Amino acid sequence: MDNISKEYYGNRVLKGVSLKVKKGEIHALLGENGAGKSTLMNVLFGMDVIHTTGGYTGKVSMDGQEVHIDSPIKAMEHGIGMVHQEFMLIPGFTVTENIKIGREISKPSILSRIFGHKLEKLDMKTMGSHARADLDKVGLGIDEYTKVAGMPVGYMQFVEIAREIDKTGVKVLVFDEPTAVLTESEAETLLAAMKTIADSGISIIFITHRLDEVMTVCDGVTILRDGELVKSLKTSETNVVNLAELMVGRELEVIATGISEGIQQSSETALELNGFYVHMEGEAVKGLNLEVKKGEIFGIGGLAGQGKIGICNGIMGIAESEGMVKIFGEEFDPNELGAALKKGISFVSEDRRGVGLLLDKSIAHNIVFSALQVNEDYLWRKGPFTQMDNKAAVEAADKYIKSLDIRCTGYKQSAGSLSGGNQQKVCLARAIALNPRLLLVAEPTRGIDVGAKKLVLDELVKLNEQGLTVIMVSSELAELRSICHRISIITDGKVARILKPDDSDADFGLAMSGTKVTGGEALE
Repeated sequence: MDNISKEYYGNRVLKGVSLKVKKGEIHALLGENGAGKSTLMNVLFGMDVIHTTGGYTGKVSMDGQEVHIDSPIKAMEHGIGMVHQEFMLIPGFTVTENIKIGREISKPSILSRIFGHKLEKLDMKTMGSHARADLDKVGLGIDEYTKVAGMPVGYMQFVEIAREIDKTGVKVLVFDEPTAVLTESEAETLLAAMKTIADSGISIIFITHRLDEVMTVCDGVTILRDGELVKSLKTSETNVVNLAELMVGRELEVIATGISEGIQQSSETALELNGFYVHMEGEAVKGLNLEVKKGEIFGIGGLAGQGKIGICNGIMGIAESEGMVKIFGEEFDPNELGAALKKGISFVSEDRRGVGLLLDKSIAHNIVFSALQVNEDYLWRKGPFTQMDNKAAVEAADKYIKSLDIRCTGYKQSAGSLSGGNQQKVCLARAIALNPRLLLVAEPTRGIDVGAKKLVLDELVKLNEQGLTVIMVSSELAELRSICHRISIITDGKVARILKPDDSDADFGLAMSGTKVTGGEALE
């Protein structure tokens, strides 16, 4: 890719960027959110968002020959595959149907022999065997005939990757934040699969914020900042600290300022779960008991598929649940629509596009929407008539854009046109705008770059110091240990142990593996 430039609505997001990747190379593409990484890859893959907004300038070449890629179909014809940061799966289809879409295998039927091949039947057995082989390559043990709807996002990521591996004639694979939703062990499995793919001669462009992964598997690296090329170099010529400084243009700071002093933690219970079950495929909760005290930042960690994501989705009524749930001593039924919101619980979902955002609405509308609906804030009233108070909404949006450093052209920009990390910040702003009694955040730094992680975590600490009880669900154990007062490790749908952030790595490792040991605060 040579001298690629791109504008969105007068905003230059790529400014003469060049990228060169060799055959069989794993090449990292780094940069903060909004640096232009996904836009550059959208150019390579011929996405509609590029060509319906004026196209781009510059040249793309494959095997030394200039190519004109104006659609994903053209990209696939040239051997380019892409695993997008935001999933491109069909929820109502099975895993097999999603993996084989566009490459279905059929077999003759009585009707097809008379009326032609269009009446052939899908050969689900053969397609399923192909899908099973692909899933095994990426280390996902889920049944190949399971529907995608309701799956944990980590599983969806593996299905996306399995679909690309299934294709024939692939020369280049683009992985856009493939490990962002994976646990450490799952990420290691994926990195091993990437090495195998590269050894077969397929080139991989690897977009990630995890710099240790870059040093582990990548041969080369290109860094972007504010839509411009900063540097391209071999990984053997650099290190993690140097890469971080090139990305953010300043020395890398620590993850967070530290554990919040918070308000005086009391004996009052903020949230209590007793005999709590959540029926969420892949993240089931099985009779869990948990108690969170007022004024603490409480962490919930564990491996993917063990139930940590199911807890928050059950509390918010997104997944069906049963058992006792109390908020500040008041019992409520989370299965009742909007019950958790009405009780003062706000939520930042791990699935920001599926649950968290109104993609075609402005940043301002997204930020105030829940507060307007639940609390009737940001409303202008005259007699029996009400409408949204645009002035108040804009003031709120501007405040959160500044405090959370949301990279955008202004409050009018649609949420769907933001980069993934900035979409996550909008979700956090909307949750805060509700003025909740309890803030529940799931994977709050998913897809957020190293420069922005500290900002988001520090914001959670700041909110806690102002009196807000925070529950943080995360696959990033280091982040939980950096700001939480206590951390509950979930294994097989129950609490394995509740640990303090300064407990040993061995204690956390044993708890996450489900090993039954004495010690810790709780053992179910």
